[in-house]
Amino acid sequence: MSTPETRRAFAQIHVCVLLWGFTAILGKLISLRALPLVWWRMLFVVIVLACVPRVWRGLRAMPARLVLAYAGIGVLVSLHWLTFYGSIKLSNASVGATCIALGTVFTAMVEPWLARTRFQPRDFLLGVAVLPGVALVVGGIAPGMRAGIAVGTLSALLVALFGSLNKRLVEHGDALTVTAIELAAGTIALTLLSPLMSVLAPGEGLAFVLPSLRDTGLLLVLSIGCTLIPYALSLVALRHMSAFAAQLAVNLEPVYAIVLAILLLGEQRQLSLAFYGGVAIILAAVLAYPLMHRLRRFKHPEMLAASEAKGMVD
Repeated sequence: MSTPETRRAFAQIHVCVLLWGFTAILGKLISLRALPLVWWRMLFVVIVLACVPRVWRGLRAMPARLVLAYAGIGVLVSLHWLTFYGSIKLSNASVGATCIALGTVFTAMVEPWLARTRFQPRDFLLGVAVLPGVALVVGGIAPGMRAGIAVGTLSALLVALFGSLNKRLVEHGDALTVTAIELAAGTIALTLLSPLMSVLAPGEGLAFVLPSLRDTGLLLVLSIGCTLIPYALSLVALRHMSAFAAQLAVNLEPVYAIVLAILLLGEQRQLSLAFYGGVAIILAAVLAYPLMHRLRRFKHPEMLAASEAKGMVD
């Protein structure tokens, strides 16, 4: 039975998803290249978290080996954001958001290997079912945007990798402390990667390019409004809703991003009906993934409590 707390939690999680949907829009509006954009975004979040005493207490209590493990995951996070915004810069916000929807399918394939869970043939078949949608998406955009699809697909694979690794280690550290370690490590990794990127891709520039006043404002909105605030709000919402319900809502992020791109950027003029048909197939598969697992837990009630207790891993 629905309670006021449950209804409030659903409203809160949808606010989070809406804010996350703006990340693709802001990535398109910020004039910086992908590398400095991600570098500044991560740096701003790390600076804010460094002012939180809880983060430092958690860091002092954490074994060095675990700190290194989270730092390694942070490098994957930084590469994910780099390729995500690279995809948006090479195509548009709608294409970048659609590619990220493939992350759930990749997770179904890599999670058994990284998180040491049982391989599910149904998950693999679900991944195969997405391929026609990807084909339609590629065929529904201008040839000049197809590099964005390739980079966006790599970004989705990186989501699956660091998400599965985080799931394996999620119970070993305070959430804010883990976030601080991962984003600090990602910032350092991009700083070290910057000279190499400037040689391999001269147009990308260095990470530490000073943003304009306009870009600084947008970066602050991206870092605080679309990263820290929805993260904290999602933790509050999860106290009054199941992990399945939260994940189902989060899977709607590409829908919000595409709608916002149409309303704010007019991207529907750049995309065909084939693109939106492909998006529908991909999202159907993404939404079917948690539904299939929900049905499986109903068939095996003894698994329900343990599964729901794990919560949502970002």
